[in-house]
Amino acid sequence: MKGFIEEFKTFALRGNVLEMAVGVIIGGAFTSIVNSLVNDVFTPILGILTGGIDFSSLSVGIGGAQIMIGNFMNAIVSFLLVAFSIFLFVKAVNRFTKKIKEEAASPAVNAQEELLKEIRDLLKEKKS
Repeated sequence: MKGFIEEFKTFALRGNVLEMAVGVIIGGAFTSIVNSLVNDVFTPILGILTGGIDFSSLSVGIGGAQIMIGNFMNAIVSFLLVAFSIFLFVKAVNRFTKKIKEEAASPAVNAQEELLKEIRDLLKEKKS
């Protein structure tokens, strides 16, 4: 039993598991932000653009079954809005991280350029 507990402890405290747990928690919190963006911002704008059409009541009856086409259409629109929201967020994060990486890399490039210029100048002096 002691070996089992040690093995579980090693597994549970492994870096990847902790990072995944943090990702799941942050993902849960991020879900509420994306849902709010879709429900409170994008959906009302879409409602204005479509004249307030509600597709949820659209259905087709086949025999005794009702196929709720409208609910399916709403689910597709919601998915597209959520995907678009996440795309905008990832695009913004990528732009931010790219800017940070460029700022971090530019001093090293400038120092390298300076060193190369010094070497060039020394070689010019040596030739003359």
